[in-house]
Amino acid sequence: MVVPERRAAGLTETVAKAAAGALEHLPVVRVTNINRTLDDLKKRGFWIYGADERGEQGYDEVDYAERAVLVFGAEGKGLHQMVRQHCDVLVRIPLAGKISSLNVSVAAGVLLFEWKKRKKTRMNPDRRE
Repeated sequence: MVVPERRAAGLTETVAKAAAGALEHLPVVRVTNINRTLDDLKKRGFWIYGADERGEQGYDEVDYAERAVLVFGAEGKGLHQMVRQHCDVLVRIPLAGKISSLNVSVAAGVLLFEWKKRKKTRMNPDRRE
């Protein structure tokens, strides 16, 4: 997980507790510049997918690359314009009714589940869902 050094919640004891132990198994890197980091990851062969309500494709319509980076913005604000411009694909999670956005943990769960499901299908092409 990549987290910006500035304007992001710190990894406090409360955050670790809310993560229910996941931080013990997930490497976390704090970077000074997200946009530069995304450029570097692209040079290393990663595709960048940004979760954005203005995305042209639904999260379940995208053929995710094996080497994928999923980018999530701040709750209520979404992705910063410059970060959005560094994404290869913007994906949206369709919402119903008067709900205008999801919190970051829910959006991350939805996209990570879809990416993992498709990764498993690629690894086992005979599997039918």
